[in-house]
Amino acid sequence: MFPSAFSLLGRTALITGANTGLGQAIAIALAEAGADILAVGRTDPTETMAAVLNTGRRFISVQADLANADSMSMVADSALAECAHIDILVNNAGIIRRSDAVDFTAADWDEVMDVNLKSAFFLTQAIGKRMLARGYGKVINIASMLSFQGGIRVASYTASKSAIAGLTRLLANEWACKGVNVNAIAPGYFATNNTQSLRSDEKRNRDILARIPAGRWGHPTDVGGAAVFLAAPASDYVHGAILPVDGGWLAR
Repeated sequence: MFPSAFSLLGRTALITGANTGLGQAIAIALAEAGADILAVGRTDPTETMAAVLNTGRRFISVQADLANADSMSMVADSALAECAHIDILVNNAGIIRRSDAVDFTAADWDEVMDVNLKSAFFLTQAIGKRMLARGYGKVINIASMLSFQGGIRVASYTASKSAIAGLTRLLANEWACKGVNVNAIAPGYFATNNTQSLRSDEKRNRDILARIPAGRWGHPTDVGGAAVFLAAPASDYVHGAILPVDGGWLAR
């Protein structure tokens, strides 16, 4: 019984932004647990494809501009044309813009909100309709430490990730009784492209590490187990949760 609770054999997972970083690590972890992978994004994720195929699972790539929220229904149709059904949706794609709040531009605000929040919601809506019709599905949103905290110099990112936490709870309230689980992972400080500027800043890097009880930046593979749990039958009674994977950051 225990191993099957974490098995994803026979499942198909759609993951946005799976070409690098956390999305790539999640795609590989879900494939290792048995899921076929459908990656959606602007670029062809060749490295992720090779890793997934190496697990023996199927890999499909669908190119789409996730900044265009109006196209999410077409993205869902394209994805479903490639496979019979989508059991797991991981809204991972995200961008960040850094500037003092007094200097933040409308363009940087809109660009981040469109990718991180608007497209994530409308893709979930489009895929969720099919999940609700089947009476089964797992939605995993990628939140952030800034779903709980304010941060500095990332106004639109903080707003978008705070909203992702709220949407996770709202959708769980509406869909839990219909067989669809909606939860989120809140990664802490991970060594990815989004945090390169922080890691390159000697003082910021030192200050961040001083607060992390684990004493290190997270590696993308650290998030894989949480994703498998929320995608698998083991989490069937988990709804509206925001699971921190943060090396203890929030406990400090």
